[in-house]
Amino acid sequence: MASLRKSDLQAALGVAADMADAGADAALFARLGVESLPRAVASEITTLSICDLASNRRHVVGCAASRLGDEDRACFDRHFAEHPLVRFHAQKRGTGAHRISDSLPFGRFRHTALYSDYYRRIGIDHVVAVPIAVDSRTLVSFVLNRKHRDFSDREVELLDVIGALLRRQHRHVREASRSPGAWLLGTAAAALTPRERDVLRWVAAGKTDRDIAELLGCGHRTVHKHLERSYAKLGVETRTAAVMRAFGVTLG
Repeated sequence: MASLRKSDLQAALGVAADMADAGADAALFARLGVESLPRAVASEITTLSICDLASNRRHVVGCAASRLGDEDRACFDRHFAEHPLVRFHAQKRGTGAHRISDSLPFGRFRHTALYSDYYRRIGIDHVVAVPIAVDSRTLVSFVLNRKHRDFSDREVELLDVIGALLRRQHRHVREASRSPGAWLLGTAAAALTPRERDVLRWVAAGKTDRDIAELLGCGHRTVHKHLERSYAKLGVETRTAAVMRAFGVTLG
C-alpha cells in the first residue's frame, strides 16, 4: 500500500463504516455499496453486478439515477461470455480489482463489439470491477464505470483495500441468510423499483393484473409493463419465477 495516502485509507474505512449499517440485509448491502463506493473512487455509474455463469445473464443493482434500461441489459448479455472482466474474475478466477484496460488496451477495446454495442451506448469508456464472491455458478462484483479517464493504479489499489473489507461483510450476509443462495434473493429484489416490488408482492398474494391495477390505481397494461421490466431485471420469464427470484417464495 506504498502509494496510498492517509486520505485513501480514511475513504476505505468510511465505506466500511457506511456498509456496516447493512447488517445481514442483502438488499441494503447492495444499495449501500453502490452509494458509498463513488465517494471513495469517482464513478459515473456504480452497480452491484450478479453474473449467472450458467445462463450468461447478469442482474444489476444500481441507484435510481444510474439505472440501466432493459435494452442496455440485453446488449450486455449478448456479449457476456467475451467480457474481459467476466473472463478474468470468473473464468480465470482472478482476484482483486481489475480494469478492462488491464486485459485489453483501450485502443483495442474501443474497436470491439462489446464497446460498440454496449459501452458506447451508455456513454462509458472505462470500467473496473471489485469481486466480492465467485464460485462455479455465480460472480458477484461491485463495478465502477466512467467516461474519458481510466482508473489509476492508486485507485485500483484503494479498491483492493475496500474489496477486502466488503468481502468480509459479504460473508457475514451470506452466513446469516436462511439458506444457500438466499442472500441473492435479497440483492435481486433490490434491482427492482418500488412499484415493481409492489406489483410482485400482489402477484405473490394471488392477485391478477386487473386486481393489481385497481389496487395501485393504474391501468392493467401498466401492471403488465412493470412485470415485463421485472422479468428482464431478474432474468426470468414467468410470474412464478419472478416472485421466487425476488422474494424466495412460491405461489400457492
